[in-house]
Amino acid sequence: MVQKEEIDLCAAMISECRKEMALRIVGQKEMIDGLLSSLVAGGHILLEGVPGLAKTLAVKSLAEITGLNFKRIQFTPDLLPADLTGTMIWEHANSSFSVRKGPIFANVILADEINRAPAKVQSALLEAMEEKQVTIGETSYPLPVPFFVLATENPIEHEGTYNLPEAELDRFLMKLLISYPEPDEELNIVKNAPSMTSGSNNRGAALSPVLNMEKLSLLRKTADSIHIDEGISKYIVSIVTATRPVSGKAKDSVYRYVSFGASPRASIALYRCCRILAMFEGRNFVSPEDVKTAALPVLRHRIVLSYEAEAEGMNADAVIGRILSHVPVP
Repeated sequence: MVQKEEIDLCAAMISECRKEMALRIVGQKEMIDGLLSSLVAGGHILLEGVPGLAKTLAVKSLAEITGLNFKRIQFTPDLLPADLTGTMIWEHANSSFSVRKGPIFANVILADEINRAPAKVQSALLEAMEEKQVTIGETSYPLPVPFFVLATENPIEHEGTYNLPEAELDRFLMKLLISYPEPDEELNIVKNAPSMTSGSNNRGAALSPVLNMEKLSLLRKTADSIHIDEGISKYIVSIVTATRPVSGKAKDSVYRYVSFGASPRASIALYRCCRILAMFEGRNFVSPEDVKTAALPVLRHRIVLSYEAEAEGMNADAVIGRILSHVPVP
């Protein structure tokens, strides 16, 4: 089992990252912790929230505190795969083709309004997310290490948008729902907004790169060493398995709301995330509460709701909440 000193050191690192992010982001603890969790787990994040909730600013800030290369890609209906991955360019000087790499070749990719891009672009992004490589012409090129896609969605606009393929959704480690700030938090945001004469770009204070690759490697090594009891592991699998309706469960009050459940990839994600949560809290073991906390962001985008759920106004979080109440806690 990992030593308590190492846990305390890692918890102090995460606390420092939170403080640095807080120089720009007011509140939004769940979003900040989710972004840091994805960084440690090496997964991708889907952020959903209305405009103006600092989603883009949070991703930029994450790139700054890590010192990683950052690129922002605005997804639009007329975007082409080559605009994302790059293309072959004919050079007259030497009468040959050369590769011009696209913006996907960066450590941190902000895919802004990802659901506005058509299927071909989503397909190109899926290869990058899953294989950590991009194919241009007949050659595949590895992406930088580490590589993270942090995608945003606007839930209130549907014109000119496309539903993300289930295979692509399953590649996101977590889906975070960004809510409005509390009144006192919003008052703080208003008071600290740049003045009209400052000419500021509204990015706020400069951030220090407090999380380098050496520290990130330590966080990952420590998270892998967090003790997780066999009963907790079975609890994780039971939760994910419980999202999958079968003939015997179809008439149950919960399972009539679910068309398709989560895949084993969800079990792996939940297993990773609850260990990271325990480390963030300075513990060297995983508790059932860690599993419950991680279950919503890990599962909400991985279950497909039935027409009956939509008709009755049931969302994914409500269904997952009912499933958690049915699965026995170890």
